[in-house]
Amino acid sequence: MKTQDTIKVLKENRLFPLLTLKFRIDIKYFFSLPVEDVVGCHVEDAVTFWAQNVSRNNDILKLSHALAEVCPQANSVFGNPDFTKIYGGCFSEDKCWYRCKVQQVISDEKCQVLYIDYGNSEILNRSEIVEIPENLQFPNIAKKYRLWGLQIPPDQDLNQFDEGRKFLCSLIFEKEIKMRHKATYQDGTIVAQAEYGKVDIGEEVVKKGFAEKCKSPINANNCEEKKTDVAQYQPWNAKVSAPAWENRPNPSESNRLKGHFGDQIGTNMRNENHTGNHMPFAKEKLMACDFNMGSKISLAKIKQDQKLIVENEKLRNEKEILQKENQILLKNSKELESTIAQLNHQVQEEKETSKETLKHLEKTLHTYVGNKMRSLAAQVEVLKDVRHSNMNVHFGDNLFRAVKEVTERCLIAPSSLGKLEKIWAEYNLAQEMIQLCKNVNESDILILERNEVQQNLYSAMEEFILEVDELPLSERSTILQELSGSLEAIYGQASEADDSEEAFQQFFEWKQTKLEEFSRVRSGTNASLQILATWFSGMIKFFDLTSEVSLKSEEVVGNVDEVLEKVESDICKELEISLVEHDEADKEIILNAYNKVIRKIRQEQHLINVVQSKYLASVEFKKQIVEWLNRSPNIDNLLSIKKTLKNVKARLRWKLVEKSNLEESDDYSEYEITKIKEEITGLRNSLIQEIYNEQEEYNSGGLLTVSLERDLLDAEPLKELSMKHPLVCLEVQEQKVLLKGYSVDVSTEAKAIERAARYHRAWSEFKEKSGLLQLMFLFLCKSDPLVYLMVPYYPGASVGALQASSPLTSEEILKVMEGVARGLHTLHKANIVHGSLHTNNVFAVNRKQGIVGDFDFTKSVDQRASANSMVVGNLNLISPELRMGHLASPSSDMYAYGCLLFWLFVGDQEFKIKENGTPEVDELNMDDKVKSLLLNLICSNRMTAEQVLNDDCFLLPDVIPAPPQNEPGEELECEKTEEKGEDIISSENKTDEEEEEIDPSQ
Repeated sequence: MKTQDTIKVLKENRLFPLLTLKFRIDIKYFFSLPVEDVVGCHVEDAVTFWAQNVSRNNDILKLSHALAEVCPQANSVFGNPDFTKIYGGCFSEDKCWYRCKVQQVISDEKCQVLYIDYGNSEILNRSEIVEIPENLQFPNIAKKYRLWGLQIPPDQDLNQFDEGRKFLCSLIFEKEIKMRHKATYQDGTIVAQAEYGKVDIGEEVVKKGFAEKCKSPINANNCEEKKTDVAQYQPWNAKVSAPAWENRPNPSESNRLKGHFGDQIGTNMRNENHTGNHMPFAKEKLMACDFNMGSKISLAKIKQDQKLIVENEKLRNEKEILQKENQILLKNSKELESTIAQLNHQVQEEKETSKETLKHLEKTLHTYVGNKMRSLAAQVEVLKDVRHSNMNVHFGDNLFRAVKEVTERCLIAPSSLGKLEKIWAEYNLAQEMIQLCKNVNESDILILERNEVQQNLYSAMEEFILEVDELPLSERSTILQELSGSLEAIYGQASEADDSEEAFQQFFEWKQTKLEEFSRVRSGTNASLQILATWFSGMIKFFDLTSEVSLKSEEVVGNVDEVLEKVESDICKELEISLVEHDEADKEIILNAYNKVIRKIRQEQHLINVVQSKYLASVEFKKQIVEWLNRSPNIDNLLSIKKTLKNVKARLRWKLVEKSNLEESDDYSEYEITKIKEEITGLRNSLIQEIYNEQEEYNSGGLLTVSLERDLLDAEPLKELSMKHPLVCLEVQEQKVLLKGYSVDVSTEAKAIERAARYHRAWSEFKEKSGLLQLMFLFLCKSDPLVYLMVPYYPGASVGALQASSPLTSEEILKVMEGVARGLHTLHKANIVHGSLHTNNVFAVNRKQGIVGDFDFTKSVDQRASANSMVVGNLNLISPELRMGHLASPSSDMYAYGCLLFWLFVGDQEFKIKENGTPEVDELNMDDKVKSLLLNLICSNRMTAEQVLNDDCFLLPDVIPAPPQNEPGEELECEKTEEKGEDIISSENKTDEEEEEIDPSQ
């Protein structure tokens, strides 16, 4: 209730005139005093404590964050500190930073500080006191309060003082109390009446006998009324928020936040500026200060007590230092005594050992000559056995012969192979030009040009076949196989080898050095043994009493010790060279040469396989080319095929309508439906066969056709596979096929057809051996903007489906992924980047034949590579360079291939992912060859598809050879650099009306 409201109530009840003038003034004064809600944070004695305003929570939060950022990098305080300045201090209990003021310099290294935002103090090292910026130099948040009208009894002892402080702490610590300001000391201490709810805290302290009411009036010189609002202490940008005691540093059951209750007695009674009106208390008896500075203790006594406290602190520090030094000296003394005892024990043991050694030498001296001769005779006996078995002359002779075999007698590629590849490329280009031709007359010209190329191709094949017939391919393959087997039996499995010639050169130099060293050591052994034999001969003559040769003992004995030592040394050297295994450096040279030999053998085996494969293909093509030479499409046959196609399509449409009507009728029999379905299947197979006949007559092998229409294919939709494009399944010529629908517009139709045509040409070169999914037909929808693609359907054969139901074995994985690598090599050879290799687009037909599926031909390679489907488990199939914004390339395809291979082998095992997104391979337990292949696929300098096919994991004699690589110097062009040209229309694309205009006489 406000003062005016109180007076109004008194007047309304006619009580105001009865009040005395003094009492009226007291009432007005009582209601005009400031009132604030605070939380106690530190207690000095039974009537004095520190508290924080509950509205300063945000200030404390911001201040804590600011000090935590500034103080660790701030400069420490050196020299004489400023007692009026605010510093940052590191609190000893929680090692956090808080604002403080220096109260007293204890020594050169330590200072006593007061934490101005909480009220407690402690002694800190100078290194823990730092400078803080000007924006943090605002007034303290915590205020010092004294209970109104109370004082400490003069005769109170230390225990009572401590109990009184604990009692006041229990009343105010971490509790929200209401303070009614009465007056303010000159040092800033606020005299106030404290209330916690309905409890008067001062009265409770008096009841317990820890304080008494003041007997002297308030000294006007020492106090002044506090009538200003507490809001004047609001710092910088503070906002009123939650109570501040929740953010105090390290609250405890003690009645303060920092330091300990056991701080030096007297330090709790000081103020911020060392000019307060409270004197420190003595250790035996505690003397309190009167409320009005009317203390009976003199100022000199106060200063003397303070000086004694400082000296006591210094003596305590010196005592601690001396105690530590004494402990160190005691420890060092014990260590020295232990060391001396150990040395004495060692000396005693050495004495005993010396005595035993001396006894042993005296004992063995009598038998030294006999033992020496027996040892030497045993070594000579071993040396004889070694020399008789010729164990000392083999320094990698079998490997040396192998190196000569693969370097001097290696098979080189036939010279006609390059010419054949070049003409074959020209033939493929001529075929492609025929497919792109729209005009009949131009088509005849192109066919003639194609036939001319066929003639050249036929001649090149004959030359290649004749040259290959003269090569001993089978014999050479057998030699290499036997050589590889014999070396592997001696040296084990080969590892990666250096492609330089240094391995062979180092091996030759090593072998020559070893032979020279062995020859030198053997000559030295022979010479030493000859000298020893001469010495024994002289000894025989000397001891033969019947001999007439006169020899002196000095001449006979001579330097026999040196001779024996030299013989023993030379024999040991020869035995070491002959019997001891090679050191690590020698083994490295031998293994490098061995790995290089194995690599050469496998490269030559691969060349033989390629030549044999090309030879078989040439022989087969030579048979077919005889029928193709000088042949052009027969117009009469084409017209006949077109008429047959029209007839078959008309009958098929009629049967489809008849089937639909019959199904909609109420009375139909299953027999009739089954019969019509069989007729539809037969007509559809006839239609497909006639389209094949049409393609064969054109002799172009084209993909795009206009003879096939969507409404002629009565197919069942596959909803589970139609997430992105409509898919239907049907059976054509006893084979399940998928019909994929792609939405196109004017700009994407031609590009989609061109991409599909390039993919089809890559498949056509090797067909089933290409490792690619066959594209059967491509046709357009007349009513809707759709392109339809027909491909074979292998239900449940994707690696994703197989691994979920019946995972592949390690052997099956290698077989399947070899086919996938072959498919990628076929695409990359044709300058096509797949960009969409994932678990649903790689097939394991019959669990052994790996096939790379087709991709979305309406999208560019970069669009395909960024699809969401390029993820398997927590493994991203998109290469790191693509994620960094680089363009898709064959290397990014090989990264996806490596991740798929890794996923197939790892299965359910846990594995780590590196920061760049690549899997961690080194820590996994798998075959070393597979691990080496994976490391070369997920690194930055990745293997090509051809190099993968030639890897040790896949390179076997019966493996199908990889398609030939691009010609040297030919640049690999990415699919996205396609030139914009005319729409690609194959020669089969001529409409029925165009065919009818052809003159049969042509």
